[in-house]
Amino acid sequence: MISQALIDKLNDQMNYEFYSSQVYLAMAAYCSSESYDGFANFFIVQSEEEKFHAMKIFHFINRLGKRAIVSGMEHPQNEYSSLLETFEHAYSHEQTVTKRIYDLSDAAWAEREHATINFLQWFIDEQVEEESTFDGIIQKLRRIDSDSNAFYMLDAELAQRTFSPEAE
Repeated sequence: MISQALIDKLNDQMNYEFYSSQVYLAMAAYCSSESYDGFANFFIVQSEEEKFHAMKIFHFINRLGKRAIVSGMEHPQNEYSSLLETFEHAYSHEQTVTKRIYDLSDAAWAEREHATINFLQWFIDEQVEEESTFDGIIQKLRRIDSDSNAFYMLDAELAQRTFSPEAE
């Protein structure tokens, strides 16, 4: 049987996923204000993914017969000096999420709470993808530097990103 301490940790992670959605929405607003429409789209889609992740935890908690508790969030950073800084901040944020998921998984393993261990494996796999995506975009932005044509192509590529819950 799952402990209240583990339920509290799941609730905490659910709320952090909601916070992550806000972080990416703030980044989208920055990009939009700078007329980086494709990059803004990328972050809007990322925001939707994070809400989806939060809701996965919400529904898991409820399926366990426990209660999901939604709490307030701190304000995300809204100002950035460059697009590169925005993505570096996002990458750092994803590394924090990965650490939090690992800590949550460690807690589930300590309790031998197999349903939660199994549930969290999806998030562990997702974090590998998330970190890789942000690292890849950072590497591209560094290579592009001041090449406006390459920048335009990357912006256009990111404008094509969509969110599909079925693909998650």
